[in-house]
Amino acid sequence: MSLAFEGGSQDAGLPVFLPRLRSPDYYTRPSVSEIAFRESAEEGYCCRVPDFVIGRVGYGKVKFFGTTDVSWLDLEKIVKFGRHSVVVYEDEGDKPPVGHGLNKAAQVSLFLKVGLGDLQGAGLDALVGKLKRVSEQQGARFVSFDPIKREWKFVVRHFSRFGLIDDDDDAEEEDVLMDETQLLSDANMEEPQANPPAAFSLSHSLPAHLGLDPLKMQEMRMLMFSGEDEREDLEASIAVDKGCWGKDNLLSDSPSSRARTSIHRSPSQASAQKMSPMRKAPVALLEYDANSSDRQLSGNILMNRQARGFPVRITKAEGFKLDAKQGTPLTGSYSANIVDAALLMGRSFRVGWGPNGILVHSGTPVGKPRNGLSSMIHFEKVTLDAAARDENGKVKEDLVDLFFVSPLKLHMSLDHEFKQIGSEPCDIRIQKIVADRFTLPEICRGFIEIVERQLDVPSLSASSRVILMHQVTVWELIRVLFSDRVVDGQSPPLIDPEEDDMALDKKDMSSDVDLAASHLIRRANFSYWLQESVRHRVQEDVSGLNGSNFLSHLLLLLTGRQLETAVELAASSGDVRLAILLSQAGGSMVNRSDVARQLDLWRINGLDFNFIENERLKLYELLSGHVQGAFHDTKIDWKRYLGLVMWYHLPPDTSLSFIVHNYEQLVSEGKAPFPVPVYIDEGPLEKTMSWNVGDRFDITYYLMLLHANDEGHFGDLKTMFSAFSSTPDPLDYHMIWHYRAVLEAIGTFTSSDLHLLDLSLVSQLLSLGLCHWAIYVALHMSHSEDFPHVQASLVREILFRYCETWNTQAVQKQFIVDLGVPSAWMDEALAIYFEYQGDLPAALDHFLDCRNWQKSHTVFMTSVAHSLFLSSKHAEIWRLAGIMEVHKAEIADWDLGAGIYIDFYTIKSFLQENTISELESLEEKDHACRSLFGRLKESLSAWGSRIPVDARAAYSKMAEELCRLLVSLPAEGSSPSVQMSCFETLLGAPTPEDLRSRHLQDALSVFTFILSEMAT
Repeated sequence: MSLAFEGGSQDAGLPVFLPRLRSPDYYTRPSVSEIAFRESAEEGYCCRVPDFVIGRVGYGKVKFFGTTDVSWLDLEKIVKFGRHSVVVYEDEGDKPPVGHGLNKAAQVSLFLKVGLGDLQGAGLDALVGKLKRVSEQQGARFVSFDPIKREWKFVVRHFSRFGLIDDDDDAEEEDVLMDETQLLSDANMEEPQANPPAAFSLSHSLPAHLGLDPLKMQEMRMLMFSGEDEREDLEASIAVDKGCWGKDNLLSDSPSSRARTSIHRSPSQASAQKMSPMRKAPVALLEYDANSSDRQLSGNILMNRQARGFPVRITKAEGFKLDAKQGTPLTGSYSANIVDAALLMGRSFRVGWGPNGILVHSGTPVGKPRNGLSSMIHFEKVTLDAAARDENGKVKEDLVDLFFVSPLKLHMSLDHEFKQIGSEPCDIRIQKIVADRFTLPEICRGFIEIVERQLDVPSLSASSRVILMHQVTVWELIRVLFSDRVVDGQSPPLIDPEEDDMALDKKDMSSDVDLAASHLIRRANFSYWLQESVRHRVQEDVSGLNGSNFLSHLLLLLTGRQLETAVELAASSGDVRLAILLSQAGGSMVNRSDVARQLDLWRINGLDFNFIENERLKLYELLSGHVQGAFHDTKIDWKRYLGLVMWYHLPPDTSLSFIVHNYEQLVSEGKAPFPVPVYIDEGPLEKTMSWNVGDRFDITYYLMLLHANDEGHFGDLKTMFSAFSSTPDPLDYHMIWHYRAVLEAIGTFTSSDLHLLDLSLVSQLLSLGLCHWAIYVALHMSHSEDFPHVQASLVREILFRYCETWNTQAVQKQFIVDLGVPSAWMDEALAIYFEYQGDLPAALDHFLDCRNWQKSHTVFMTSVAHSLFLSSKHAEIWRLAGIMEVHKAEIADWDLGAGIYIDFYTIKSFLQENTISELESLEEKDHACRSLFGRLKESLSAWGSRIPVDARAAYSKMAEELCRLLVSLPAEGSSPSVQMSCFETLLGAPTPEDLRSRHLQDALSVFTFILSEMAT
């Protein structure tokens, strides 16, 4: 049963923004009711109706190419069909710009009233020639003329008035221009190919009501009663503007008034009207003319040749103008036009971020030459996953596993403590690893092993290897600075064997160490760490000596505290005395003071130092503890300089905290090298990196400051855990996050404002499609009383935005469940995802699972229930409605929604029973059916356009089934009034007209029988 109406009062009760059409002679395709239905299913449909058609029965139609915005249009006032003519936007003041509203390219079809003689042989050829000539005069393109249908088709670019007016003289072809029209090439005027819209039955007139085609009926009428029409002269010229036709003349052009006016109009009046000068319609003064070969005109806006000599209208300047030779992203016939990005997009445009680091903008990145136009929209992707890319820039799965998944698995294997946030059933369990300083060495070794596996990956760049080696160094430093003595059965801490004066005999060491010596052990471990971290730098410098004397070699060896190698080199070079001095370097302060006193005596006695090698003097200065004097003219990295201060300047029993603070003081005074990050200090980098005073230091230096911190609060945490402190990639936090997690777990600091680390790693994981690990990281964000729900908000955001990713991978989905994420959140995300995808039954199931009863009810009524009912899937309807019935108190309009289906099945089962149950009499059964029929009507009114036509069909079928069962009930023992009341119920049911007609006939039969019985 079709409920789509065209014409008539089809817009009654529809939203006000829909197009209006009240005349019964006019129709649209799709109809207004069909547009309303599509609008309810797809918001904004009326702003983009494809291949919109408006017509008048017996006169013609207009088909607009492409999509058309018909919202808020009063179609009857805008489009007026007359005899052999059509006017669109009669009032020039109401006409929108070309391309907007109905003022756009279209195909016009007009039905001509001509005699049979003009449709055969030479008459037909003459008629077609005249139509072609008239089309050309109008600036339109002739398409075809169908002599059987008498249909003239032509294509126009935009509108004012088209058609034919009376003209007896064929030679009288005035150069009359259509308002703002221009000949279009066949290539530009080809009608866009599109699927034709589904045909809808016309139901606005008597022929349609009788099941006949109104268009065919009109053609039959024209064939049978064409004698009167043949007296009308077909000779015509163009009717263009309302300026040459007053209101009366336009009205007189209608078929109903033409006969009247032709009789009462005198010949002189007719002649005067025909001979009166016609005011030509205004032509577009300024327009884009991409096909013109005239390039002498300035700018990219060309004067229409047909309009030259016309006075130019003053209009408000819009946008900007550029030279037509400038490049532009537009192509085709508009390739010479420069448009602003805002005009191109139809709205203002600014920078916007898309998923996975996609940046959309219309400008030029900072630092690059500005060579683009604002009409160019750029899509750029920020690389969040550079660590997992190979040398060709492609993401590799093995790198993803090594750089991201493996460290997180190690993190997950550690002990955790949990805290419930929120209330059931939507509570969330945030996590935090639990560790202490005794287990710290084992944790560090685990991360070091992962990094070493990363170093085994082939084809890593040199800069990547530098960063990975630095990560090993950082984990070693964390172990050295923050771990405590282990219990029995585990290995002792690493001791520098060359620090003879403070080293302990490894064979005699035990787990029981005097607390007073613990700082010496840590200092020894730190010394060995420092030696190992600079060993490669010493080797690089030694290899670059190019045959210099052994003294320079010795000096470089001392910068890395390679004393054994230095002593062997001095002895093998024949300088035994120097070898003896070197063997005592960094030892007793007495030895240092003796060397310093000897240098002072030489200066006091006026010794000429020119007779001593410069490198030898530097060695003596270093052995005396004067580091700055030994390396004042030598560039050295900050770690070696820190070692020189520690090994040769400060006493051997100095605490590590004092050493760090002393170096910090030297840096602040400019007497020591700045602790620059490793990628600047060592390189090499693919891209040049600069560093200025005050920029971030290396993370190892911050770890030293954190260990030496005595104030309890460390103010450089954010700077310490920034990406630039350990990697040149400002978006790479995959290892920094683990530094923070381990250090915070062992109690080195507490902070609740480092969420940037968590969010940065979450972004990296999401860009790689690791949604489950991103949620794992989000659950480890530190809890804040000021923002107690930040973890829950982030987890929900991930679930909603990346639903398609985690739902299609069973491993990720199960991982998220195991993390304790509420299932209601996952079901809500899936429900919205399936609703977006158009899988409404699946969306309904998930809305039910997440206990969103109101939304479930809406989806059930507007999209699911009617489809299931018409497919006879009654058990599924009963299941879904039964689930919601338990919570009907939370659902608005339950009785006018799913409650109708529940009551329908209940009443149907009672009517099908032969025994008397709760509905004990026919009167009670009749009352139950009447009540349900009333609710069906109320439901249709309440839901309105939100339910589709199929839902109305389901209601009709529902009522039809109950009517059939009610009629089949035995009437024995019932009073005549009860029987007639049943028929009244049947007639009031929302059923088709033919069924109600049959019920009315049955009612009349029963009523007649009752009367006859009463008479007898």
